[in-house]
Amino acid sequence: MVRASLTESHQPVIRLAVVVSHPIQYYAPWFRLLAREPGIALKVFHLWDFGVVPRSDRGFGHTLVWDVPLLEGYEHCFVANRAADPGTHHFAGLHNPTLVPELLAWQPDALLLFGYAYRSHLTLLLHPRLRRLPVLFRGDSHGLCPRPGLRPRLAGLLRRLLFQRFAAALAVGQANAAWLRASGVPQQRIVIGPHAVDNQRFQAAAPMAFQEAQQWRQQLGIAPQAPVLLFAGKFEAKKCPLQLLEAFAALNHPQAVLVLAGAGALEGEIRRRAAALSDPRVILLPFQNQSAMPRLYALADLVVLPSQGPGETWGLCINEAMNLARPALVSSHVGCGPDLVIPGRTGWIFPAGDQLALRSQIAEALEDPGRLRAMGLQARAHVATHSYEAATAALRQALTLIGVRR
Repeated sequence: MVRASLTESHQPVIRLAVVVSHPIQYYAPWFRLLAREPGIALKVFHLWDFGVVPRSDRGFGHTLVWDVPLLEGYEHCFVANRAADPGTHHFAGLHNPTLVPELLAWQPDALLLFGYAYRSHLTLLLHPRLRRLPVLFRGDSHGLCPRPGLRPRLAGLLRRLLFQRFAAALAVGQANAAWLRASGVPQQRIVIGPHAVDNQRFQAAAPMAFQEAQQWRQQLGIAPQAPVLLFAGKFEAKKCPLQLLEAFAALNHPQAVLVLAGAGALEGEIRRRAAALSDPRVILLPFQNQSAMPRLYALADLVVLPSQGPGETWGLCINEAMNLARPALVSSHVGCGPDLVIPGRTGWIFPAGDQLALRSQIAEALEDPGRLRAMGLQARAHVATHSYEAATAALRQALTLIGVRR
């Protein structure tokens, strides 16, 4: 059993350090919850200040700051990042030379590490002064889109060596758990800690969001009974917004409307193709910050994420949409599919890259508006199991598993 500090009431407390790339809107509410957990003293070490300082987002293609609290309610610090080109878009983008001494100075009993594929992560995992510190790993990679060739195989072998350093892993879902097993983490060292968003915030915002969405429909010229398909996110190749636009155009539904909300490298091409269609049923909306997302999902009847390739590790927009009672249509490469999308109940899954299947699935979804609403209610009930409370229970289970107890 590792050392545990004592509170004033002499109850043992686990000192848990968290290392994460930067303040992330999906993690900050969980950290606030963990900070209130009895028996846990938490400190989060951020390796970059993106999200709280105006910086250019490479995916969205413009400068942004998230408009929800990211640093309130938990102890944290920013470890100086000395990278020449800071960011999570390349291996050397997180270079924090003082990370190890700052961790040692705080004297944690265990470390929860988000990610592994950056310079600072490898330094931390291989540093001899931290070799006795139990490390819990949390990531969301999956193998739903296997990549052929020698390089992926070599990467897999290196992962198997590196992942021996982890005392246990928190898998965010089924596909991630399978990837962890393939990467050499024993099944008995994997605990499912579901990917979550701030369910309470989204559901509390729902009544007002639906009222505002009705007004927004009128402003956008959407007929009251017209079914709305929504794509929300970065306009980038891996998310396939152009494929969705083409499938919708080929469907030629008499009433349906497609809303594409976001920004990114493909925005110009999307606008050109939408203009060429001369179809008023295609509406482009600008980037929506976090506080506006409930209203955006309330505008829709079905949320579509047709991503292709290994890059869509989860798709947390699906969690968000389901909190607004919206079913989802996702491709087979979207990491959340096996956990959140129950075909015919909370949504549909189509083979990634199959344009005909995507169009056919959209047509099926639009056949029965009543069924779509009923599936949305099932989606909202189902996503409740993917909560910060469930993730916290999994973390406690993992800490017990590796011998870190109160």
